[in-house]
Amino acid sequence: MKAQRTRSQERILKLLKTLNRAISAQDIHIELRKQKQGMGLATVYRSLDALKLEGVVQMRTLATGESLYSLLQDQHHLTCLNCGRSIPIEECPVHNLETQLQDNHHFQIYYHTLEFFGLCEDCQMVEADQNRRYSAKGMHRGEF
Repeated sequence: MKAQRTRSQERILKLLKTLNRAISAQDIHIELRKQKQGMGLATVYRSLDALKLEGVVQMRTLATGESLYSLLQDQHHLTCLNCGRSIPIEECPVHNLETQLQDNHHFQIYYHTLEFFGLCEDCQMVEADQNRRYSAKGMHRGEF
């Protein structure tokens, strides 16, 4: 039997439904204060943890180490290590694996995350341009 949700958990769920995007715990805290529904930051984190364990909220960690929370969704990303831009991937390449793992190991999976890290097209072009300039000067990147 699942425990009944707290008012704090319900407020966070309502906010996540309204925003319909991933958001950090700190920004959830700020948004709730703006709506005159303030709660302590520690309460925000505890509520998010409980909602994750219930399987209604998921967390993804960016390359910067920041954690973003959202309602469950089967969404994956390409994340640029240079500019931090995240590009959603429309298809889920591991959905069948998730089902297989649940069946084979009798393990209830609430969600999974899949993140690829590298350089976006714009940052690749900037890097290539910098390499051309260094090469034209007869220098290698990193030399001073």
